[in-house]
Amino acid sequence: MAGKSGREINATPQNSLKKKILSWEGGLVLIFIGVLIFGSVVSPSYTFTNVLREMPKYLAELFMMFAMGFILVIGEIDISVGAIVCLSATLTCFINRAGAPMVVQVIACLLIGLACGCLNGIIATNFTELPTMIITLGTQIIFRGIAEVSMGSGGSIALTDTAGFAKIGGRIGPFPIAFFLIILTAVIYIFVLSRTTFGRKLYAVGSNKTAALYAGIPVQRIRWICMTLIGLMAGICALFMLATTFGANTTTGQGFEMDVIAMCVFGGIATTGGKGNLVGATLAGFTIVCLRIALGQLNMSGQTILVIIGILLIASALIPGISQSISNKKKRAAV
Repeated sequence: MAGKSGREINATPQNSLKKKILSWEGGLVLIFIGVLIFGSVVSPSYTFTNVLREMPKYLAELFMMFAMGFILVIGEIDISVGAIVCLSATLTCFINRAGAPMVVQVIACLLIGLACGCLNGIIATNFTELPTMIITLGTQIIFRGIAEVSMGSGGSIALTDTAGFAKIGGRIGPFPIAFFLIILTAVIYIFVLSRTTFGRKLYAVGSNKTAALYAGIPVQRIRWICMTLIGLMAGICALFMLATTFGANTTTGQGFEMDVIAMCVFGGIATTGGKGNLVGATLAGFTIVCLRIALGQLNMSGQTILVIIGILLIASALIPGISQSISNKKKRAAV
């Protein structure tokens, strides 16, 4: 019904159960449940215990997903993260082989990722006429090139002392340590994006950079922070990846950038900036991880799994536009 102001007043409260179920996040919960049912039907070994056992292979990427969400919200993109993972893992292996203490190896891995992200941010904020996709495409080639040259003709390098990394890849009960750290990371990032002034600034920058600049928001500083942050998260990703692979090669981190972007977009974050939240991205991330485990237990090839994830990415990008078009048609018909 309409109030005195002429505005439409919904008869159903905005926070109704129906609205939550029909929301994007509600749909993702249903999809997640559907993936679990699908996995248990197609594979008798798709059990809670086995899923948790397989999870560490894929969980490392989720650390980058949260920072990529920040990047997409401000309307930018970073396709160098996979190469940063490769470089961080490779150089950490060299430090490990030199006999450095475990704490030095951990700090070095994080600092290498941080430095790479910082470099991306410096270039992006000093050469604003260049799109971040072009910048990170260039640095992607540089970072992976350095890693490949460092490895030499063998194209791979292994840890000589794996005891410290085995502890990082350890478990608390049936759950991998990475699982708890990802949940903690999700809580922090979701809180920052949805409940802080910094988060509101990210949405403002993504919606309209010029308007945000005139509103006094330090646009370039925020861009630098986000790009540096994702470099740090790539370093964390490399750390946990080494805890499962105990080495690196020329294909390490390959395709990671597309995976984390797919998780974010599937979670409802718009690539155009200013829209979406990390609750949906977190649900999407775990959904894709569980789907990968299910398809892997069917002995499906990695290429086929990538095709399926690509279809999900395209569908998630098209669905909002289709639903908006249907809604507009219904409104015009009602008028």
